[in-house]
Amino acid sequence: MINIKVFSEERAWSKRLKDRNFFFKKICKAFPKKYRFLNKKVSLTLLLSNNKNIKKLNKNFRKKNKPTDILSFPFEKKLKINKETYIGDIIISYDFIDKPKSQKSIIFKKKLIKIFIHGFLHLLNFDHKKYNDYKKMLKEEKQIYQSIIQKLN
Repeated sequence: MINIKVFSEERAWSKRLKDRNFFFKKICKAFPKKYRFLNKKVSLTLLLSNNKNIKKLNKNFRKKNKPTDILSFPFEKKLKINKETYIGDIIISYDFIDKPKSQKSIIFKKKLIKIFIHGFLHLLNFDHKKYNDYKKMLKEEKQIYQSIIQKLN
């Protein structure tokens, strides 16, 4: 089971997500079986942020002085899922997800689901620095996304 704690430091998120805790818990419950970690307690923290704050984090931790859509901070370099495991932190920028501002709510939520999956896989030590790793991660992202979309529709 995945326990996700959702925090927000950007008011605009509440315009698009009425109940952010419910939204992300529902997504995690729709993950394919291998990513739901049944009979285990896997937890992570999600911070819903904005470009200004994510830029600071990106500069401090990655030495990149620019905003980004998402940052993931795995708790361990080598992940081992035990009975209780904290896998890390994800930060998502509202400004990146809300482009264009005129997009429909369903498009906003689909983009958010995709980027959340991406960050989640980073917490599980997936990466995309090498082309083969990129292909492997992209394949997992697509499988998870399809599972979620099927279960939510």
